[in-house]
Amino acid sequence: MSIEVLNESGTAVDEQGLVTLARHVLDGMGIHPLAELSVLLVDEAAMTELHVKWMGEDGPTDVLAFPMDELRPGQVSGGSADESGAPDPGLLGDVVLCPSVAAAQAREAGHSTEDELRLLCTHGILHLLGYDHAEPEEHAEMFGLQGRLLAAWQEKQ
Repeated sequence: MSIEVLNESGTAVDEQGLVTLARHVLDGMGIHPLAELSVLLVDEAAMTELHVKWMGEDGPTDVLAFPMDELRPGQVSGGSADESGAPDPGLLGDVVLCPSVAAAQAREAGHSTEDELRLLCTHGILHLLGYDHAEPEEHAEMFGLQGRLLAAWQEKQ
């Protein structure tokens, strides 16, 4: 699995820890081991710009997800194939995190910024996989899955 973390936020973050967590989440969701994921950490100005441009909402947010292929849990591919007919594992997409927003939320929640970033990274990956939380049933499913994935990851640490 190719997981790239690019930190443009100006904040020190456990980048390798995010890679390890992302790999755990993708493995737990049955995503092809050759799928690609990008995690970008940005400052509040950059997150505000993305939030306004793509969501039409003012101010920074904690996490945004930009899916690339139509990968879904348990699927091998985004639907394309190479010359041999073998499925292409595809590019999953980008998760964008804002550590300064995560830090503020972590203080409110009473846990560390790293814990908040792990929660947000997991949340963003689930959005890339097609999960949402607009409806009560969706919310229960997504947040339940998010909790189970994080608990399983924590047990491994």
